[in-house]
Formats: sequence, C-alpha cells, structure tokens
Amino acid sequence: MRVLVTGGAGFIGSHIVEALTARGHEPVVFDTLLPTAHAEAPELPDAEWIPADVRDPEAVRRALGGVDAVCHQAAMVGLGKDFADAPAYVSCNDLGTAVLLATMADAGLRNLVLAGSMVVYGEGRYDCPGHGTVRPGPRSVADLEAGRFEPNCPRCGAELASGLVGEDTPMDPRNVYATTKLAQEHLTAAWARTTGGHAASLRYHNVYGPGMPRDTPYAGVASLFRSALARGEAPRVFEDGGQRRDFIHVGDVAAANILALESVAAGGEPGTLTAYNTGSGTPHTVGEMAAALAAAHGGPVPVVTGEFRLGDVRHITADSARLRADLGWQPETGFAEGMAEFARCALREG
Repeated sequence: MRVLVTGGAGFIGSHIVEALTARGHEPVVFDTLLPTAHAEAPELPDAEWIPADVRDPEAVRRALGGVDAVCHQAAMVGLGKDFADAPAYVSCNDLGTAVLLATMADAGLRNLVLAGSMVVYGEGRYDCPGHGTVRPGPRSVADLEAGRFEPNCPRCGAELASGLVGEDTPMDPRNVYATTKLAQEHLTAAWARTTGGHAASLRYHNVYGPGMPRDTPYAGVASLFRSALARGEAPRVFEDGGQRRDFIHVGDVAAANILALESVAAGGEPGTLTAYNTGSGTPHTVGEMAAALAAAHGGPVPVVTGEFRLGDVRHITADSARLRADLGWQPETGFAEGMAEFARCALREG
C-alpha cells in the first residue's frame, strides 16, 4: 500500500513512516517543515519526500498520484504562546485539512487516517456522590490562583471522582488547539459522508518518545521536562502535579496508525468516521512522570510551582477498549520502561 503521510518528517509522522516501511508498505513523506515544529531541518526518513504545504491544493494533487491511503499528521500542536497563535492554528490545522480533503474528493481517494487528540473532550469524566456523572465547566482564575485545582460538582460543590471517557462522550474543547482538532474531525466526517470514504481518527493521549522536539512552546509537557533535564535544570511542574494523564509511547501510536490504515483501506462501512481513543490505559500524574524522568536521567528533583495555564484541564484519561477490540491493537511499552528510554534518548531541535 502506498501511503501519503502529511507531516511525515515530524515527531509522530517520522515514526509512522518507519513503521510503514517495516510493515512492507510504501510511505511518501509530505512536509513543509514549519519553523514552529522544525527550528532546524530534521533528519528525514528514508522514504520519498515531497517538500510542500498541505494548504497548497496543486502540491497535494500531485502528491496523491498513485496513493492508496492518506495518514494526516500535519498540524500545529500544543497550547502555543498565547491567543495570537489562533490564526496560525486555524490555518495549519483546519484550512490544511479542508484543502487535503477537497483534493482527495476530487481525486477519488477514499481512505484516510487522521491524527486526532483527546483534547477534544475538555475535562475528563467526573462522578459526584449525589448527582452521578457531571460535567464541570472551566476552572476559574480565582480558584486556580488559590490553589484549588480540582473541579467540584457544578450542582452541589461536592468533591468529584475522575474516570475514563469513551469515544461517545460529548465534545468540549477548552483552547484554540483543541477547537481546531475537533474541527478537523467534523471536516473529515463531512468528507466521508459526502464521498463514501472510510476514515478513522486516532485521539492521541500524551505521546512521548525518541525524537520529540526540545525547547519549544509547541511541544508537550514530557518534552518540556526532558529539555529542562538536558540543561541541568529541575522540571517545573505546574499546579500541584496531581493532574492525571495517559502517557503513551510514540512507537505504540505508530503501530495504531498502521492498523488503522490497513483497516480503512480494507473497506468497512462507507461514509463513516470512526474515532479511537489511543492511550496506554494506565494513567499517571504529571508529577509522577516528572519524577520518573528525573530519576532515570539522574537530574534534579522536579519543582512543583503551583503555576497554571488557562485552557489546561485537570484530568483527562480515556478508555481505549474500542481500538483494542476493533483493530487488535495493544501497547507494548510500559510507563517505567518508556520513561527510562526517554530520559536517555536524543531530542530533536525544535
């Protein structure tokens, strides 16, 4: 199978390209090397490479020649610097996706796997002792400044127990990046219905591993901690470090993409977008992750700062049972093993 991988020179994309090659497929790398993702030109994967922007319809049209499926990884990621980044996020993520889908529709190409994100859910699942499952709104600045990080029941103010979210949970994006990732899914669903295409969205959790970009506001928290350790500095943990996340190794994410690509290419029900939570299934706190990285690296002990970022959610962990059941996927790299590797591996300049 010949697969066009947009963003194929990036952190996750390059691992997908390697996994496709190992599986006997023919990847084609399509990447414009945006400065926000690549401060320096990265080492390119051993595959055909097209240096172009996904927002360029003519470049996309040429790249789709002879392709059997598209793996759409190209995007601006992370919270960015401030709201001034909003036009760039919308342009790269949503306009880029719209151009890609329109060109695929015109070319008669009907197989797509999208890099989704768990950020589309907003806060995770919460249960109140008296009111059952509830959906707390955004945390207030006053609460965050006072160190009240846990959301309470919006009806009675009681403490809540957090749990796993499923793919059918209502969407509630809390920042610009999350909003663009949800828009990508809506565009893809509309494309599938209109064209009879087959599509899957892998809603990634906190992906980490070799080749993450360093020292950039667009990287994930794992990269920020690892970059600090590389400088000989203590990782700075926001809030109280108790935020629960699901940290998943990039190799497991790449494997999920391969299975999803093979699944959509094999057919199935046309005109549909199937969402798959893509996480390890073993949540850990941000503080635990920082401590594990620091210990494995032999660096300074993390510092819990109490700082916060508006738009961050407290807990978000999801149930990945659908991905396991439908595609037979299983994560292979455990938390301790993965963090030990990540503490020693090289980061890319980003």
